[in-house]
Amino acid sequence: MNRTKFHKTGKLTIAILLFLSTFFIALLAGGCKKSNPAPATPDTGTMTDRDGNVYPTVKIGNQWWMAQDLKVRTYQNGDKVILKDSTAGVTWKDTSAGCCYINLSIGVLYNWYAVMDSRVLIPVGWHLPSDQEWKILEKQLGMSSVDAEKVNWRGGDEGDMLKRKKEAISISGAWQDSYDVYTIWPNNQSGFTALAGSCRIFNGLWSDTGIGDTGFWWSSTLAPTPHLEEAWYRYLDYNKGNIFRFYGDKRYGFSVRCVRD
Repeated sequence: MNRTKFHKTGKLTIAILLFLSTFFIALLAGGCKKSNPAPATPDTGTMTDRDGNVYPTVKIGNQWWMAQDLKVRTYQNGDKVILKDSTAGVTWKDTSAGCCYINLSIGVLYNWYAVMDSRVLIPVGWHLPSDQEWKILEKQLGMSSVDAEKVNWRGGDEGDMLKRKKEAISISGAWQDSYDVYTIWPNNQSGFTALAGSCRIFNGLWSDTGIGDTGFWWSSTLAPTPHLEEAWYRYLDYNKGNIFRFYGDKRYGFSVRCVRD
């Protein structure tokens, strides 16, 4: 036997096996994390409210959406929305007046009465999306028509497509990491750029989960009879990739996104 030849051949075989092992490990590791095809760059723009706040906007399908939560605190007639800044929530409780709460740098939380006040809070040329308009957005992102009509958690990863991406520098309202970072991760493919601004519930207190965990957004649509003191909303969670749909008490303090007329 030619030991030199055997030695060289053995070393080559080991090297090939090591290379293949490394390749397959990398392939399996990369396959754990879901990947979505790179979307086309969406059309974008800006809009300005009557208080002078400037917002980015984005076209998703045939709809133009604000790409930031509403911050305006002045109705079209010049009246100010009642500001309820108590951290204890006592001054918010049991009110049917139009109220808001400044939510750090994220935006403003409004009860439904403020958003739908006859003095008109929403900037000219825009409106609070209906439940149906939210469903159009969701279906544009890939949710089936059957899922869109359901309540509670629906769809697949459409929620992640709405959430602002993780960045090296943390900002207020950034989504915290999910327990399952391989299947749930904000990617903002839609350009909607949703933040986790949490909410205030009917008694004025913060929800159990706080900023960084959840985000809630009003619709203009009333809940079905006999729940007429409630309205439909959408909810995103740091630990869920899909979108929650249900109706809640009009006294809740939720974020607001507007869609163009």
